[in-house]
Amino acid sequence: MAPKVLIVLTSVDTMPTTGKPTGWYLPEFAHPWYELHDKCELTIASPKGGKAPLDPASVEMFKGDEKAVEFHKTQSALWEKTKVLSDMKASDFDAIFYVGGHGPMFDLTTDRTSIDLIEAFAAAKKPISAVCHGPCVFLNTKAPTGEALIAGKTVTGFSNVEEDQAQLSAAMPFMLEDELNKISGGKFVKAADPWAEKTVVETTAGIGGVLITGQNPASAEGVGKALLKALGL
Repeated sequence: MAPKVLIVLTSVDTMPTTGKPTGWYLPEFAHPWYELHDKCELTIASPKGGKAPLDPASVEMFKGDEKAVEFHKTQSALWEKTKVLSDMKASDFDAIFYVGGHGPMFDLTTDRTSIDLIEAFAAAKKPISAVCHGPCVFLNTKAPTGEALIAGKTVTGFSNVEEDQAQLSAAMPFMLEDELNKISGGKFVKAADPWAEKTVVETTAGIGGVLITGQNPASAEGVGKALLKALGL
């Protein structure tokens, strides 16, 4: 039987700091989807359910990415009618994956339902994964021991340099690299060059199952492949 994976998208379509359109980032859903969809049973959810906003900037920026373009053209049903996140139970799934984009920084970082879900997956030793800004969802989570879930764990996510180069640092509620580095205890890592691929698979005892994080859009496929491997596929 195919493993069941819960994919979570943001519900935020506008940056409250600037009014700029935002949402989830196209290649960060497209590339993992191509890795997972024919081997896993996928359920797509968001905090509000219904249509999960796709960041229009990501469509424009990745118009030269064949997989992203094809995904955008053919798979819109996946994000037009998402399930409500609060209706989801960790016991119904084998793994969870968070798509990035700037949107999650404004809702999923502090979403209690999301935090509870991640903690339940971790306690059940099921793989938890996120890419780019997606790892913000781990900042407020606790391990079964009561300490921060990512304390002492090697993690990655969108770097300060990348945020600066995207010219969105001032619009963010916090710098993701700084917070991940602080809560992990200085265990944040990144690629040698901005925008290069970096995927981290952390299996240290105490986390529960496997923790998979990817730095940026270029890392999305790697996160998908690592999640398949964590599921034994």
